[in-house]
Amino acid sequence: MTAPAPAAAPDHPRFAVGVLAFCGVVVAIMQTIVVPLLPHIPQLTGATPAAASWLVTVTLLTGAVFTPVLGRVGDMYGKRRVLVASLGVLVVGSVLCAVSSHIGVLIAGRALQGAAIAVVPLGISILRDELPPERVLSAVALMSSTLGIGAAVGLPVAAVVIENSEWHTMFWVSGVIGLLDIALVLRFVPESPLRSRGRFDALGALGLTAALVCLLLAVTQGGGWGWTSARTLGLFAAAVVTALVWGAYELRVRTPMVDLRISARPAVLLTNIAALLIGFAFYANSLVTAQMVQEPKATGYGLGASLVVSGLCLLPGGVTMVALSPVSARISAARGPKTSLALAAGIIAVGYVVRYFTSHSLWLIIAGATVVAAGTAIAYSALPALVMRGVPVSETGAANGLNTLMRSIGQAFCSATVAAVLANMTFLAAGRRAPTLGAYQLVFLIAAGAALLALAVTLCLPGGRAATGTVGGKRRSSGRTRTMPIQGGA
Repeated sequence: MTAPAPAAAPDHPRFAVGVLAFCGVVVAIMQTIVVPLLPHIPQLTGATPAAASWLVTVTLLTGAVFTPVLGRVGDMYGKRRVLVASLGVLVVGSVLCAVSSHIGVLIAGRALQGAAIAVVPLGISILRDELPPERVLSAVALMSSTLGIGAAVGLPVAAVVIENSEWHTMFWVSGVIGLLDIALVLRFVPESPLRSRGRFDALGALGLTAALVCLLLAVTQGGGWGWTSARTLGLFAAAVVTALVWGAYELRVRTPMVDLRISARPAVLLTNIAALLIGFAFYANSLVTAQMVQEPKATGYGLGASLVVSGLCLLPGGVTMVALSPVSARISAARGPKTSLALAAGIIAVGYVVRYFTSHSLWLIIAGATVVAAGTAIAYSALPALVMRGVPVSETGAANGLNTLMRSIGQAFCSATVAAVLANMTFLAAGRRAPTLGAYQLVFLIAAGAALLALAVTLCLPGGRAATGTVGGKRRSSGRTRTMPIQGGA
């Protein structure tokens, strides 16, 4: 039986790249948009501070769980189809948050918003499939950087809305933009013609979900429960046991949720370890910058900045990430993504050294945060190129989903580390306990150390410059895995 022809490339591929990048930024903004609101949530909803913290924790959990799962579903049943469904989930979550002030409904809405982070690896996979090889690196670089761009833009946007409008407004706006995203995707983004064979590994998905939930609950809640409490240690133990059982199962099933044999290749394994470390190093910048400049002047280092000013400190970093994504693509094309990632890790480390010595000046704080953002832009652009170099075309969605998951796990560990450091190194200032300057400086040193570890891991990656065909959308990767065209229409 003759297979149908692949779906036609879009008439305006530049529009497709722009639309997917816009979707990525919107989804990434949703992950951080409630951070400035958290101190006010108990008063606005009557919830406890512990319950309010779940507005951030739940997005991390659902994003971590659904990103690799939906990446795999997209590989099997259509990437654009799954991407549109993810945006639909974002809209539903936004509406739930917009219509209610009940903490339970808000947490449910935030859970749905978190699941939509799968849009980013799905978009990367579509770009690999649809664009000519010479355009893939630059497009993927921009798409991957949207995770950092959204985090940098989300805080000031949320701060402006909170100070000048009723807080539900930002969720109504996000719902409307989500609908616009869906319309743009349906108009300008084609369905990928590539499919992977086999059945969806439901048991593998459940096992992965259980292991991730146990691990991330222990990491994110361990500070409040106590790191040596029975609940925390039990969750860590459950995560390890579940992961071992899940891994043994995945090695036996014909079409696994995650192909562990491919994931264990040095090129893929080391890239994912580097992604975890880069995620850790990047997230510290977002977590401490706004808090640090808002500390009262009585601390001796705080600037007493407003919520809006503190959020705007990260905005130059977001602009820098947009500007540097094509630069990273050029470096990767000329020298290979390994070189780009090594350079990025070094820049991030330098940025934190700058931050260590410039904690009393707003403009120097912004400069240091922007240097870290510049390194993050180059790193986030190089990571998917390294992943695509090491996996077959039919595994792109799942592999990029796993890489994005590793960044999320790195961010979770960073959040727990920062919370522990700032909570345990305090002094009395302006009638309340505040973190010492040394606490913030220790965070910078830890983040710089994570970046240097990422540099060391990157230098251990095999090979140098990748052949163009390994990341191009119209080539096969060494013929190892055959792909299936769309059966039926897009």
